[in-house]
Parts: sequence; structure tokens; C-alpha cells
Amino acid sequence: MKVKNIMTLLVILIVFLAVTASVYGLVSSEGPGLHQYHSIHGQVVSIYGKGLYANDSVTVVAQGKAQDIVTLGLGVPLLLISIYLARKNSLKGQLLLAGTLAYFLYTYISYTFLWMYNPFFLVYVLLMSASFFAFTLLMMSFNTKDIKASFNPKLPLKFLGGFQIFFAFAIGMLWLGMIVPTIINGTVPPGLEHYTTLVIQGMDLGFIVPLAFISGVLLIKQNDFGYLLSSVIIIKGLTMGAALSAMIIGQIAAGVQMSLAQIIIFPLLSAVMIICLFLILKNIDQKKIA
Repeated sequence: MKVKNIMTLLVILIVFLAVTASVYGLVSSEGPGLHQYHSIHGQVVSIYGKGLYANDSVTVVAQGKAQDIVTLGLGVPLLLISIYLARKNSLKGQLLLAGTLAYFLYTYISYTFLWMYNPFFLVYVLLMSASFFAFTLLMMSFNTKDIKASFNPKLPLKFLGGFQIFFAFAIGMLWLGMIVPTIINGTVPPGLEHYTTLVIQGMDLGFIVPLAFISGVLLIKQNDFGYLLSSVIIIKGLTMGAALSAMIIGQIAAGVQMSLAQIIIFPLLSAVMIICLFLILKNIDQKKIA
């Protein structure tokens, strides 16, 4: 079977499972409702108590339901549009597909390892696995020299690369500023609640921050791989930024207190990501490699 067909089957599987998980997460409501739980750290945590996310905190459920809405309203449509274009050998479609698959991979890694265990655990594992293999197959299929050749020389490399470096620095400082004081003082990090560790912060500091920094540097240096990696980082950043902005709205609506830095930084970064994506797509001329 051709790689393109395997990827298409994986995308169909991702769409079906993601829609099922997201819709059920949003509409399920069985359970006793809100109640309090004393964590191992001695904190009193408000537990949502309803539906698929019954054992998760009110804070995390507000984020998760916002994520489900973005997955349905943005992630799934982008996945369908990009796989359609990618099958027609459109470079724009292939780059959009890579970035969107990165969003699904990141999302369902977090659902697998962060959420309290629920009946959809195996669905999350399947989504994580399918996203990983589809993303890997797609990344292996790119010819980085062709990608570089397809971009207009007027592409603002310093702006795009510099923003990725700034993005890495901003996210890194945000999370380190939250974590390091708790290590020094021996206190509990904000947002840990009744969970075992900081999954999102671990993924961002371990993968997103170094990848964004390396990608930015490679693009400024006009390295072949920098063009591919930057496209993926920016598209993934845009979709995740939309999800984070929705999470902020969801948490505010749920009465969750948030830092001013989080309220400002994530929507601002998302807005710049939109500009970056526009610049990338505008400056692709596939005729050069046709």
C-alpha cells in the first residue's frame, strides 16, 4: 500500500475518533456533580463530577472542553482540507497537514497522560498513536531542498525565525517562572491540583521550546530543514494558540483565576502566528518544483 493511502486511512481514523471523543466529552453529563477533594499535597480541589471528565478538576475540564470545541471547529476541518490538498501533491496542503497532525499529536499525548483515567483512555491512545505515525510518515516524505526552492526569496526569514526564537523564550520563561520558585521554596506548583505532574509544561519545555528555537535559527541561516520545521512549528502553534485562547475564555467563564501573563501572552502569540502563517502560505510557489 502506498504511503499516501496509509496516511489517508490514518487521518480518517483520527477524524472519526477525535469527533467521537470531543462530542462525548462536551455533551456527557451523568454523575453527582461538583464536589471537593483533598489532594496528596493538602490542597482542596474542586472536582467537576459530571460526564466523561467527572474525575478531573473544574480548571482542567474548562480547558478540556475548550480544547474539544477547537478540535471540532478548527482541527478536524483543517485535517480534512489538508489531506485533500496533500493527496493532490500540493505543498501548501502537505505543510498544513504536518502542522495539523502535530496539533493532534500534542493534544492526545496530553489527554493520554494528563487526564484522570476515563472510559476513553484507549481512544486517546489510538489518537496519539495514529497522529504520531501519520506525522512521522509525512515528515519522512518531504524533500527539504524542494521545499526551500518553492519559497519566494522575499520570504521574511528574520521576522519568522526571530518570532520563533521569541516564542521559545516567552513560553520557556513563562513556565520556568512558574516552576522554579516552587522547587526553591518546596511548594506546590499552581495548577498541579490532584494530578501527579505538570504534563503540559513538561512537553513544552522538553519539545516545543527547543524545537521552536532550533527552527528559528535554522530558518534565519536559510538551512533547508529550517523551512520545513518552521512551517510545521508555526501551523502547530496557530492551532494550539487557538486552543489556548479558548481555554483562557473557558477558565474565566468557570471562575478560575489566571495570571495576567497567561491571559495576555497566549492570545498575543496566536495573533502573530496567524500573520506568520499568512506570510508562509503567501510566499510558496509550487510551480518552481513542479
